[in-house]
Amino acid sequence: MSLELRIETVEAIDIHVESYDWPFARARAGEIDAHWRELRAARPNLFNGRVFLFRNLQIKDGRLTGFSFETEFKAFIAARDFGHPDKAVFNCFAQAALRALDGAFLLGEMSAHTANAGRIYFPAGTPDPSDVIDTRVDLDRSVMRELTEETGLGRDDIAPQPGWTIVFDQQMVACLKPMRLKLDRAAALARIDDHIGREKLPELARVHLAASRRDIIAERMPRFIQAYLNRELT
Repeated sequence: MSLELRIETVEAIDIHVESYDWPFARARAGEIDAHWRELRAARPNLFNGRVFLFRNLQIKDGRLTGFSFETEFKAFIAARDFGHPDKAVFNCFAQAALRALDGAFLLGEMSAHTANAGRIYFPAGTPDPSDVIDTRVDLDRSVMRELTEETGLGRDDIAPQPGWTIVFDQQMVACLKPMRLKLDRAAALARIDDHIGREKLPELARVHLAASRRDIIAERMPRFIQAYLNRELT
């Protein structure tokens, strides 16, 4: 792992919404549109909704703090694919670190029609306007929304653990919420498989188990997932 990757733990996350005229989106609008047309040609089900990106992130007094601004998904995905040219802006998102009663982690493989097809990580998504409460982006709300959308599991199925694990990897800031399932791995897999089978366009293609470090699939799991699993598993 690169020295640019680091892991911190925090008690809470406090992100305020701001109005921000993102220079990248304005200056490279033509390139963004062209890139989006190419992506849509290959994956026509991609949707250009509104999402949040982040600035001025820091850990202070046991909290991750900073500011977020709203932009189009096509601008976000172009910035990612162009190598994150604006180093002042971060892709910060929440993930549900699902762990069954027997200690195995459950991770989803993204479906072919999604922007991250084939990648394996915990249920997650880029925060959107539905995650805003008053003047803050609520990542607790975001992580539960994504968990239910992708797996069909809800609050009655899990016991969220206190705090967050934050993995900083260059322009990516992964906020992992430890969640203990009230189900063993077999029951959890059955529930999620049933949900995937009933969805017209499921976000997940399948579920992968990680019970030991041997289950880490380096070529398909993002670095932050590998770092987290290496820390939690033996």
